[in-house]
Amino acid sequence: MHIINVADWGIYPDSDITENLFALIEALKNTSEEKTVRFPYGTYFLDGAKCRKHMLYITNTVGDKEFSAEETPHLNAVPFYFNGINHLVFDGNNSIFIIRGKVTNIALEDCCDITLKNMEIRHAHPDMHELKVVRKRLFSVEFDIDKDSVYEVKNGKLYFKGEDYTCAADENALNAHWIGLIRSKTPNRLKRVAHPLIGSTGVSDLQNGRIHVKYLNTFRFEMGDCCYLFDVRRQFAGVFVNRCKNIKLDNLKQRFNYSLALVAQDSENVSLVNSEFAPEQNAPRKMASVADFIQICMCRGNVRIDNNRFDGAGDDCLNVHGIHFKITEKKGNQITVRFMHPQSHGFNPLRAGDTIAFINPKTLLETAQAKIIKSELIGEYEIRLTLDPAEQAIVGEVIEDISACPNVTFSKNILNRIITRGLLLTTRGKVLVENNRFISTSMSSILLSDDAKSWYESGMCCDVTIRNNTIEYCGQTPILIKPENSVHRAAVHKNIKIHGNTFKNYKGYCIKAKSSDMIEIENNRFRSSKIIQQNNCGNISVQKQGEKNG
Repeated sequence: MHIINVADWGIYPDSDITENLFALIEALKNTSEEKTVRFPYGTYFLDGAKCRKHMLYITNTVGDKEFSAEETPHLNAVPFYFNGINHLVFDGNNSIFIIRGKVTNIALEDCCDITLKNMEIRHAHPDMHELKVVRKRLFSVEFDIDKDSVYEVKNGKLYFKGEDYTCAADENALNAHWIGLIRSKTPNRLKRVAHPLIGSTGVSDLQNGRIHVKYLNTFRFEMGDCCYLFDVRRQFAGVFVNRCKNIKLDNLKQRFNYSLALVAQDSENVSLVNSEFAPEQNAPRKMASVADFIQICMCRGNVRIDNNRFDGAGDDCLNVHGIHFKITEKKGNQITVRFMHPQSHGFNPLRAGDTIAFINPKTLLETAQAKIIKSELIGEYEIRLTLDPAEQAIVGEVIEDISACPNVTFSKNILNRIITRGLLLTTRGKVLVENNRFISTSMSSILLSDDAKSWYESGMCCDVTIRNNTIEYCGQTPILIKPENSVHRAAVHKNIKIHGNTFKNYKGYCIKAKSSDMIEIENNRFRSSKIIQQNNCGNISVQKQGEKNG
């Protein structure tokens, strides 16, 4: 194995390494042998303005219409960009990498057998800001602004400034339903609320990070409230894994992400272990990601997520899904299919040799299968497929690539302050969720979904085991089995085992299910006497449960 010392490339702690890092990673393409890059322990600085930019079509991120006129859609600055590199261990030696500016932290494209480990990534003055209520009167509130934010008050309005942004704090406030709130009496609960500056009649600066805001009334505020303001556009990612195989992230700490913390797309065998997607200790904010922590889309093989800590997500902790492509045209043995959600497009995960299923979008049931003979991306939104056979393809219905349904293991993880769901699982692969601690999710801890009308995220679940987990707080039904079919003809999800879990602090139905079959509920501990509510389900087995847990 070839050992590469970064000092040989002019990379030293306590310096800007942007240009030299680019040169080092480019050189890694020139050798196919096994190699290890090692960093001396220290703190390294990266400048987004100096980074090379790459066109990255990242699923579940910003749509074309969300870009401003001066922006090039999908153009990402990336400090750690790995392309066409194989057999690499990239060891940060527990060093801290501080990035200035809005970027996608790490991107891997067309790589094989890569391990990234022992790295902590932080952002300097990120575009996420905490406003903490420190004084409340009938018609005014005083907020402390986190020490990491640069701000000014001008003409009665609050503005935030960063390396590459200046924005009004109340920008788009009427539509900003995603704002995070943590109350002092429930410090582990993060929920979405209206913008804290809605209804304000003026802002004045009290200096030293404190502002005074006037209101017609202040009923909605409580002392100690921490509100989190951020740009919700999912323009970047923390780590983007695209068209790769055998990728391992080990002891990776990401303290903030401008969008999704990890996206694996059209890749095979991806693992995240011993890592933290969470603010650093004593950080000036308690949110670590603008959107989901992890999106796994159209992947294959095995996805392993073990022994990690997730804290402070602006959306789901984990979403595993495929894509329902709509059939828009049929000619002979060829069909044209289309990406239907504006935040997913521009890539082709449908491979020659794959098997696809034709799906009725109303029932979400499979009507037939075919094999892909040829697959061509013919625009950002459309793919032309040559099939064998194509007779049962119906324009207006959807397809699912059932060759791109990974097995998923999610074990020994801790989830806290998740603003929506813990896990959103929509895959035919074998799924195991075990020995996790769900401290707090504002919606369901686990959702088995499937839809062909909104996000178009496929598909049916066929083998799911949820066992030995502790679910402490949920704002909604802890385990929700809910395919989004509008017509029930038969079960969509099947073979779901819910064994040995502990449900705390929930008084309603702990499990709800629709259009599902073969559900086993055994040896769980419930506080509630309401175990399962079902609609149009088949066989449900409720065996001996543990004692009620108070």
